[in-house]
Amino acid sequence: MTGVDRRFRSLVVAHAVSAYGTYLNLIALSLFSYEVTGSALGVGAVMAVRLLSGVTAGLTAGAVTARVTRRTLMVATDLAQTLAMVVLALWASRTPLWVLLGAVVVLGAGNTFFNVALRSAVPVMVGQDDRARANGVLVTARSVATVLGFASAAPVISLGGFGVAFGVNAASFAVSAAAVLVLRPRTDTDGDTDRDGDTGDDAVSDPGAAEGGGNGSSPGRGGRLRRRVAGLAGPLLGLIALRGLDALASASHNVALPLAAHAAEPSDPAVFMARFWAAWAVGTLLAHQVLKRRSHGTSWGERAFAVGTCAMSLCFVAAFTGPPAPALIAAAVAAGFADGWTEIVYTSRLQAAPDRQRGRLFGLSATAEQSGFALGTIAAAAALEALPALAVVGVFHGAAACGALVLLLLTVRRRDARSAEDRSDRSSTGGDKGEGTHGTSTGASRLPGP
Repeated sequence: MTGVDRRFRSLVVAHAVSAYGTYLNLIALSLFSYEVTGSALGVGAVMAVRLLSGVTAGLTAGAVTARVTRRTLMVATDLAQTLAMVVLALWASRTPLWVLLGAVVVLGAGNTFFNVALRSAVPVMVGQDDRARANGVLVTARSVATVLGFASAAPVISLGGFGVAFGVNAASFAVSAAAVLVLRPRTDTDGDTDRDGDTGDDAVSDPGAAEGGGNGSSPGRGGRLRRRVAGLAGPLLGLIALRGLDALASASHNVALPLAAHAAEPSDPAVFMARFWAAWAVGTLLAHQVLKRRSHGTSWGERAFAVGTCAMSLCFVAAFTGPPAPALIAAAVAAGFADGWTEIVYTSRLQAAPDRQRGRLFGLSATAEQSGFALGTIAAAAALEALPALAVVGVFHGAAACGALVLLLLTVRRRDARSAEDRSDRSSTGGDKGEGTHGTSTGASRLPGP
């Protein structure tokens, strides 16, 4: 990340501050919702509203990023969330239910819009060749922020109350907004999105344009190109579907972990959870260190994501088998490594799409992830009423592993079919030198991109 390295890393630091406030607020808002509603059902309803607003935002994020710049969207959502948390901080002692619901709608939608804008802007900010390394930096910063946010929630709330916790979260959003305004990162390609009219992006998404579509190319070749371009949707939709299934599985260990902590260390379950998530964060850091050394080499696409998902599921299941402390830490580190691996590979793969498509792809991804996590939270909580934590986590993560294996098999079959088609093309055209240089339209064979 030459040239923009310092600016991008400064932006990542500001984003980590915002993420810290968000994860601190997850605990504070859950406890505060119970005070306002007075029931566990009320807490669930508030969280459902937040998740639903995030899902709805994901469905519209692509259209929004096509009409305003990503930088504008990032600043606007940070400021909106700052205002929402200031309102809660000022009304903490007498917040009516409608104010709480309005705030969680802003938080849910704002978080989705910001993340879609940021993730789709990374290739523009650092370049396609460095996007894997940039994603690793983002994942590492967020992992550290997660641990710190969860660990500091209890002392912040106990010492200052909900008003202070909400105020800290508001300040974290303000820091993020100020960083984007001051650093002014380049988040959009010039004349590359729908808000500026049709542009040369079609030459990227349609290889036929680069091969002289209007100069009398044969119908057979045009048909092959159309099939390849249309085939772009298959791998990406498969990735997004697996990502949603992975989010559903992840909900199970998030819901079950407090139960495992109370069972393993009933006198101090918070220590158990802090140790587990700290080890998980170390694993995500190691994943970034490994992947950044190969960000310019042969890359990974659907296959690497599927393998990483299987590994992550196995590690999380192993953590719930009741292992001794050293083995538990090892399982948590391995789960964090696989989690960081899949996050970096998945994000980098979606970022390989043309700029005008990335907003829609990440919006669809956010919808799949939040829908999966919401459904998984409800289903896992209900299942834990009757089944032990190991059984619930095993079933949920087993489903994710099965989905990963299906994607892996489909990817291998598609690769074999493509190889057979390429051999047929070469034999019928005498080794046309134009086709072999462009490769496939999926972009999965090289992580850095074009």
